[in-house]
Amino acid sequence: MISIYTYISFLLTGLYLLVIVYLIKGWAALKRPVLSSTTFNTKVTILIAARNEEDNLAETIEDLLAQDYPKELTEIIIVDDHSTDNTAGIIRSYADQGVKLLQLQADQALNSYKKKAITEAIAMSTGDLLVATDADCRMGSKWLSSIVGYYEKYNPVMISSPVNYFHEQSFFERLQTLEFSFLIGIGAAFIGNGRASTCNGANLAYRKDVFYEVGGFKGIDDLASGDDELLLQKVAAVYPGRIGFLKLREAIVYTYAKPDLGAFLQQRRRWASKSTRYKDKKVVALAVGIWAFNASLILNVALGFFNPWFFKLLLAEFLVKVLFETALLMPIMDFFKRTALLKYMVILSPIHIFYMVYIGLMGNTSKYNWKGRMVR
Repeated sequence: MISIYTYISFLLTGLYLLVIVYLIKGWAALKRPVLSSTTFNTKVTILIAARNEEDNLAETIEDLLAQDYPKELTEIIIVDDHSTDNTAGIIRSYADQGVKLLQLQADQALNSYKKKAITEAIAMSTGDLLVATDADCRMGSKWLSSIVGYYEKYNPVMISSPVNYFHEQSFFERLQTLEFSFLIGIGAAFIGNGRASTCNGANLAYRKDVFYEVGGFKGIDDLASGDDELLLQKVAAVYPGRIGFLKLREAIVYTYAKPDLGAFLQQRRRWASKSTRYKDKKVVALAVGIWAFNASLILNVALGFFNPWFFKLLLAEFLVKVLFETALLMPIMDFFKRTALLKYMVILSPIHIFYMVYIGLMGNTSKYNWKGRMVR
């Protein structure tokens, strides 16, 4: 019995290490694009769905208005998703600067208000390229021009761009930044390997005609989440090889880590809830394999109290896991200029094991709270 389980444990560890090597290769395959264009031809619509964001929205709008992209080629549409604070008022105050307010009027309860908001904003948009971000994000003045420059030079139908946390206020938030960078790196690395799997809706661009060609959010609108990754997978099924990751620091969007454990787990449950709906079932199988690897490490902890051999097995697996994950994260954190956070890897890795197993179970079995609503 011990020999059989040991064999399975080694098999899962080997699978996980192969995945990490695959991701290291994918990240390395992404080259920094050289964007030399100083003239642009693309009409762009920036899309934001906002709910109760009065504390952050003004700064985001100011960043959007400060973009060095031609104003005559820029449209900003912000959807107020039934906010109960002054979100709509803040948007209206920028009307004379061209910011358009769309107030969502859902006549019946929905499970995905955000997809509804984005769909209605796209319907009234005039841009050929849609660039989605969130109401609590910050970006530099070259953010939009770098995205459009990449679009006009390489002609992708969808562009996933980097997102990172900033202004961390606690050790917990710094751990989140390290873990979040790992997730962003995974999505980028898959694209680098020619297989789009994950992205982040805080920094995602796509052609409007392609959005309608793949049916928009039809078929995935029963889930609250998935306006980014599930849409990406729909596009990837029709346009394999035409999705790019913009590995450029000027394209980074910054947002905030969650202030406490409860908010963090709610967010991650929301993200995990869409994983079983991925069109690429190989990615789903891979995710299940990674979950099984982490579950086996926890099982080794329990079995170690009955047979010390399992503690030795656990130690070997854990050390290899930390080394390979650090090898993956080093170039990613260097890109974000956050290499100082790598010192927390020994702390994050054991926490991450339990977190992965918990989120894998809870993300697909129960409802969660999102913006004051219970959804699934």
